[in-house]
Amino acid sequence: MFPHHREREQPIFSTRAHVFQIDPTTKRNWIPASKHAVTVSFFYDANRNAYRIISVGGTKAIINCTVTPSMTFTKTSQKFGQWADSRANTVYGLGFATEQQLHQFSEKFKEVKDAARLAREKSQDKELANTALTIAAPQDLSDELQSPPVMCVNGPEDKLFRSQSADITLASEKERIKKMLSEGSICEINLEAELFTLQDSNSKLVAALHEANANVEQWKKQLAAYQGETERLREQVAELEAHGGQGPSDLLKDELTQSLEELEALLKAKDEEIHILQSKKAEYHEMEHERDEAILRLREMEMRSSELERRIQNTEQNLNNSLEERDRMDTEIQRAIEILDIKIFDLNDLRQSLVKLLDK
Repeated sequence: MFPHHREREQPIFSTRAHVFQIDPTTKRNWIPASKHAVTVSFFYDANRNAYRIISVGGTKAIINCTVTPSMTFTKTSQKFGQWADSRANTVYGLGFATEQQLHQFSEKFKEVKDAARLAREKSQDKELANTALTIAAPQDLSDELQSPPVMCVNGPEDKLFRSQSADITLASEKERIKKMLSEGSICEINLEAELFTLQDSNSKLVAALHEANANVEQWKKQLAAYQGETERLREQVAELEAHGGQGPSDLLKDELTQSLEELEALLKAKDEEIHILQSKKAEYHEMEHERDEAILRLREMEMRSSELERRIQNTEQNLNNSLEERDRMDTEIQRAIEILDIKIFDLNDLRQSLVKLLDK
């Protein structure tokens, strides 16, 4: 399968990364898709005018994802990023060796996504042009051919035309709502991926915070001991200065002064570590706030999806009613045609009777 694709597809960018997929059961944990770093490449299919991300481990395709304009690549850390594939119903994660590799892949992803959007817009414009030509061709042909006049009942045909127009309008509305629902599902998947990332970061921060709190208690005890030792040394230095030459030698005094300076430097370093831990604690609260916001956005997307499903059900109901109305109109038209045929037959008999009467 892959050689056939490689004949018509050309690689436009390649890098190496560790590949992960979201656990389909828990939707929270990452499952490694490769034991080591593998090649991840962007391919361009000139025949279909499409872009794909492909990664092969041995003989198995680890990633086979068609890039769409609705996809978004999110950097969740300095060397890790992810994106959601709604067609495969999964979330891919890539772990890079350096920040530069992650940045290059992210920029290429944006570039390919924009190219896919332009390709889709061109394809839609081409389809609209072909549709317009297809609709215009029969109309021009009917203008050129002069068909003989036929008898018709304008009323039922006009109603039938209006019924078909309403049917087309309802079908278009149904397709539009389905497209909106699909886009809402993609956004919901992206929000779920973001929520999973925040929860993973939250668990790591909680573990780091617990460890930091334990270290803080230990460092506080050490700090108190160092402060007591510092005060004791200061008292000894003051006693030495008061007694002058009667106390220990100048060498002992220098040693005590050096020990005092070392303890003060150590005390300053511990204070800085405590400030760093306090800043990490503030970051942990910010992560909790972001997680709550992500959960709120996810709930809003679920409500929006429910509303879209309700609108689709109403549209389907209206479409069914329209189809029933069209069937009823078809029945009335058929009955009118039968009555018209009977009238024509009666008129024909009357004409023949008049002709015979005139001949006599």
